Amino acid sequence: MGKNGYRNLDSSYYIRRKPRKKRNKGLFVLFGILAVLFVVTVGVVAYKLISKKTSESPEVVSIKEEIPEVDLVPEEPVEEPVAEEEEPEEEPELSPEVASFCKGYEVTTSGSVSNIVSEEVVSENAILIDVDKGEVIAKKAADATISPASMTKIMTILVAAEHVTDLDDTFTITRDITDYSFSNDCSIVGFDVDEVVTVRDLMYGTILPSGADAGIALATYVAGSHEAFVDMMNDKLAELGLADTAHFTNCVGIYDENHYCTLTDMAMILKAAVENDLAREILSAHTYTTTATEQHPEGITISNWFLRRIEDKETNGEVLCAKTGFVNQSGCCAASYSISNSGGHYICVSANAWSSWRCIYDQVAIYEQYLS
Repeated sequence: MGKNGYRNLDSSYYIRRKPRKKRNKGLFVLFGILAVLFVVTVGVVAYKLISKKTSESPEVVSIKEEIPEVDLVPEEPVEEPVAEEEEPEEEPELSPEVASFCKGYEVTTSGSVSNIVSEEVVSENAILIDVDKGEVIAKKAADATISPASMTKIMTILVAAEHVTDLDDTFTITRDITDYSFSNDCSIVGFDVDEVVTVRDLMYGTILPSGADAGIALATYVAGSHEAFVDMMNDKLAELGLADTAHFTNCVGIYDENHYCTLTDMAMILKAAVENDLAREILSAHTYTTTATEQHPEGITISNWFLRRIEDKETNGEVLCAKTGFVNQSGCCAASYSISNSGGHYICVSANAWSSWRCIYDQVAIYEQYLS
């Protein structure tokens, strides 16, 4: 036997191979470990590179953010929100003087209404309304459509009173205003061109002397122009529910075939004006003196002649507010508001009398005969 093996039968040597196998096995293990380390290293590096790229890529982030979350639980039906009903606007609280008035601006005619047949009432058209009940008490051809003439200024004052905020504000009378009054042969206060007057003067001047100069100036002050103010007047007619039978083309009552109303319409316009504290105050004034100006250092004293002439007449009460008018097409006319001795509230409107005095006497006779 040799040093590294055994002798075979033919005297050759059998070489020992176990040590070589052991060496080969060791190399295999070594290479295996290195391979594993290589794979692990490559994997770690690749993971880091991928993670870094993912964190830096806005596209990946945006895609991730856009993926909606799936809720596997069925959603409960969503009830549609029920719209809350708008609460109606509160009606303005009326002053004690008019708190008993009926609501709205419609009147009824009961079977007990009286026909005015008295010879003392010459006016061709007349109506007497119980404002507390909203009922016609007496009438005479009351369904006629008339030209309201200067009774129109009741609406002028009402619309102005609802928009004026400073009665001490001033307005300068222009040439256009005085020319309009002169060319249409209107009654006037007597303001001069370039005279600076207060809004209060315009309000009282529109009613007491039935001043067209004051009325046009007031309309221009409130709305910027006469035309724009007339639109406001017609809007007010619609608000009162009177637009089907009434329409205005100017603010002072100049005759126009498209300027008209019924007696009942005018009565309801006066009712609305009496319900406005400022308009009622102006309509009830017997006299007033305008503010002193350079042109009129002592002011101008003006009067409501209907109230002054009727104040000492027997009417079974007291006439508190009034406005007269005249055009050829409807004669002398007037609308007045009265409180009876028993505390009732009434409005009388008459038209087509042949004189201003006759108009006053007609209304005195109506109040006297039909108010208890």
